Amino acid sequence: MSKLCSLKEAVAEYVSDGDLVYAAGFTHLIPFAVGHEIIRQGRRDLTLARATPDLIYDQMVAAGCARKIIFSYLGNPGVGSLRIVRSAIEAGELEWEEYSHYSMITRLSAGASGLPFMPMNLTAAPDLEKVNPNFRRVTDPFTGKEVMVVPPINPDVAVVHVQRADKFGNAQIWGILGEQKEAAFAAKKVILTAEEIVEETVIRSDPNRTLIPGFIVDAVCHVPYCAHPSYTQGYYDRDNTFYLQWDEISKTTEGVLQWLQEYVYDLQDHAQYWQKLGEETHQRLKVKEKLSSPINYGEF
Repeated sequence: MSKLCSLKEAVAEYVSDGDLVYAAGFTHLIPFAVGHEIIRQGRRDLTLARATPDLIYDQMVAAGCARKIIFSYLGNPGVGSLRIVRSAIEAGELEWEEYSHYSMITRLSAGASGLPFMPMNLTAAPDLEKVNPNFRRVTDPFTGKEVMVVPPINPDVAVVHVQRADKFGNAQIWGILGEQKEAAFAAKKVILTAEEIVEETVIRSDPNRTLIPGFIVDAVCHVPYCAHPSYTQGYYDRDNTFYLQWDEISKTTEGVLQWLQEYVYDLQDHAQYWQKLGEETHQRLKVKEKLSSPINYGEF
């Protein structure tokens, strides 16, 4: 059965006040369009989890969507702090938990596997365990050495953006791989957004690229340019100019609220957002074609 629906419908159906929402994607494929739709629909008291919050959670916190944030590394990549999130944490307005990248991934992996934890070497964890009681030490029964563990995480909703998917939710990703697979398998519900919706035969023609199987996906949404201002490998580039602009916008509450009004609340959907960015931005973010070499899977 087809799982195609609009992004508006998917958020209305699967994201509720109080949910733990995990927006996946590392460096690229960050699902900004979903964050904007959640803002537009006025969700509240969310726990927002991400390995790197990026601007998407700065915007959602500014819009009043979040009660708590769970993260590893907090910042505007290459620029500085996430001003809104940092200010809210320092003011005691936002609950928070901090992890290393690896410990966040082990939480997802344990959640996806139905395990109580996955062990880690101590490495940098001794610093984090001083401020986060979820870091615990246990004894390896085979060597007697201490290892570090953190609890699993099972999001109410995982949001995953991909390059292409079929209408059943079988989805393919290339370029930098983040925690999309782990987040999707750990979550109770999965909203999938895609640059392209293709025929099932296209997905089947290159099965090794399929990271997300349709049977764990609840909604499939065709959302071109979903990841702006981050990027989607092979479709459009990272908007570094916007990351610099956001550092200025987020210096004042008035600047943030004005941006949210103009680029989120006043627009019906992400298609309008992309059009509002203008032709200069569209041209600046275009990428040239660079095809991979074909492979032969063989037919018998």
